Amino acid sequence: METEAQREQSVSSLETHLGYRLRRVSNHVSGAFARSLHAHKTSVAEWVLLRHLYDLPATTPGELAEAVGMTRGAISKIVDKLEGKNWIERAVKREDNRVQLISLTRDGRRVLPELAEIADRNDEQFFGCLDGGERDILQGLLRKLADFHQIRDIPVE
Repeated sequence: METEAQREQSVSSLETHLGYRLRRVSNHVSGAFARSLHAHKTSVAEWVLLRHLYDLPATTPGELAEAVGMTRGAISKIVDKLEGKNWIERAVKREDNRVQLISLTRDGRRVLPELAEIADRNDEQFFGCLDGGERDILQGLLRKLADFHQIRDIPVE
């Protein structure tokens, strides 16, 4: 029969868990980024959508939802906010007026490099202590974990 002292010894410390360490770093990295974006009246979710739209021609809300791993309802709310800022616009597809297309506006394309600079500075602040090889290793390990566990959704908050 196991004693109480033996049971207590079998409890690993938090610091031995990679998930715990990863979460601590992730919380700080994402929290600082969210605060920096908030100063520009933008959310992480808005940044993610803007950045995706930058690489795409006009796209549908459904395609955008699939690309970022969000529901269409969540996409709709973010699109409304971005449209209110005049950073994106909606248009109707010529071939099918039931299909809505979303694209960046001139203002959206103008603000995006500013927001990208915030993301770049945030990465540098947290990962600048790693040399290029270490960053490559970390990127590779994180990519391997995401691939193995089929993690496809994009963190937005």
